[in-house]
Amino acid sequence: MSMRLLGFGTATPARRILQQDAAALASAFTQGEPGHDRTVAAIYRQTRIRSRGSVLLEDPGAAAWAQSFFPPASTTEPDGPSTRARMDRYAMEAGPLAILAAGRALTAAGVDADAITHLVTCSCTGFANPGVDLDLLTALGLSPSTARTHVGFMGCHGAFNALRVAEAFVAARPDSVPLVVCVELCSLHFQYGPRSDVIVANSIFADGAAAVVGGQASRPQRAGGPTWALDRQWSRILPDSRDEMGWLIGDHGFEMSLSATVPGTIGRHLPEAVADGLAAAGLAVADVGSWVVHPGGPRVLTTVQDALGLSAESLAASHAVLTEHGNMSSATILFILERLVRGGSAGPCVAMAFGPGLTAEFALLRRT
Repeated sequence: MSMRLLGFGTATPARRILQQDAAALASAFTQGEPGHDRTVAAIYRQTRIRSRGSVLLEDPGAAAWAQSFFPPASTTEPDGPSTRARMDRYAMEAGPLAILAAGRALTAAGVDADAITHLVTCSCTGFANPGVDLDLLTALGLSPSTARTHVGFMGCHGAFNALRVAEAFVAARPDSVPLVVCVELCSLHFQYGPRSDVIVANSIFADGAAAVVGGQASRPQRAGGPTWALDRQWSRILPDSRDEMGWLIGDHGFEMSLSATVPGTIGRHLPEAVADGLAAAGLAVADVGSWVVHPGGPRVLTTVQDALGLSAESLAASHAVLTEHGNMSSATILFILERLVRGGSAGPCVAMAFGPGLTAEFALLRRT
């Protein structure tokens, strides 16, 4: 085991929107036929999300969903703010949310800011340079010599790639203490129009940040802190799935394409991918004590449960995070890990997430 997870921290925007209010707001932007609002409301209900955080929400006033960033759809502005406007807002909002999560991770780990040797940031919802990494370095008081690496635009499985980078630093230099920070402002990429995959994407994504401090597995453990360490990670590109999910930069924000066949593709290929990775560690599905599954949506969670023959309780933490926060892209997996670590869940643990490709990323964690 090469990297212990010393402490987690999470953060969401100060304001949240109830899912039924989000559906009412979205209906004004779908430009659908009369009665289309009922379809939108039904799609939003099916997500099983209760509420979501967004940096765009303002003081409620007369409406629970007050915001001014997205203007009403019109013939002159049918697609909403430009990508430039969305990136300007990203540069303004991403730093404070990331700083809050990272500060909590340092406190949970009992690690001073000046002990951090590497900063690994991850985001697929915005670009700015100077950006979040320098915001973190300055606000947290990290050393100006801290080595910085950014993992960008990889999608919902990005946290696994960031952890892989951090683990490599620890393996190369055992005294390394990396800080991994994922921050996603998905609500900046709300898309106008009646296309079904656009409505589905609008209905599930949310804003959030999560962080974790890592260190060598033999590093002394803080009393009461996390008890898991990364054992191994593995990846699998699912066959014939390249066009099933996309995340592209458009003129009016980043655009997701999402095929209804995604859950079926995952269901067909997941058992082999999981079995192969576990076999390399001398394990089988029955040996796994807890599961962390990125909740791309309720259908993804149901598919994983059925494909691996898991109990409903096995994915309770993933369902809970989806219900309480929505899909915060790369940050979501760390929200679920923090919840399981705090609850003293049994090990070993398998974590997984899916993204464009279709790519599946996996990690095996063991208690220490």
